Amino acid sequence: MRGTLYIVAAPSGAGKSSIVNATLARDPRISLSISFTSRPARPGERHAQHYHFVSAQEFRRMIEAGDFFEYALVHGDWKGTAGQSVEPQLAAGQDVLLEIDWQGARQVREKVPDAVSVFILPPSRQALEQRMRKRGQDSEEVIARRLAAAREEMSHYDEFDYLIVNEVFDTAVDEMCAIFTASRLRRERQAAEHRDLIQALLDD
Repeated sequence: MRGTLYIVAAPSGAGKSSIVNATLARDPRISLSISFTSRPARPGERHAQHYHFVSAQEFRRMIEAGDFFEYALVHGDWKGTAGQSVEPQLAAGQDVLLEIDWQGARQVREKVPDAVSVFILPPSRQALEQRMRKRGQDSEEVIARRLAAAREEMSHYDEFDYLIVNEVFDTAVDEMCAIFTASRLRRERQAAEHRDLIQALLDD
């Protein structure tokens, strides 16, 4: 039985990574795919743990080689998911989560129509700006650029299956876990997993 592909997207500063990390700590059955990016590492970020950090030249070489499952130019930097980090795991029955932007999510849905997608919104624009500044990792120029792009990013919320408003962090994590649980209880997946039981229950 193939694994389920989960997509989680949000505007910068909405708390996407924090929610994903807290959710995965509760649910070891889901594997997080580590994205590639051409941007420099921020303070505290580690290669192959937060991102695979590569040069823009190397990223473009990977695009030309067809190495990416999805990729997009986000806030002036390239981000993408390597194909080898997704398809083999799904084929082996492992659930995989992609933490990407709406552009990449659109590409993924074209390739995997049954992927489960989640969009995270902040409770207000003011909260979004406060969270960006609280991180203390970006310049004023970068923050201004990200805030300007946030409205466009958030306008794509209706392309996703589920919507979470990250007002209370613990509640948002609970809601994300509930989405994973509901996905596993879908009839098709349960019928495949419990095929022998169902057959035994229905036999004369």
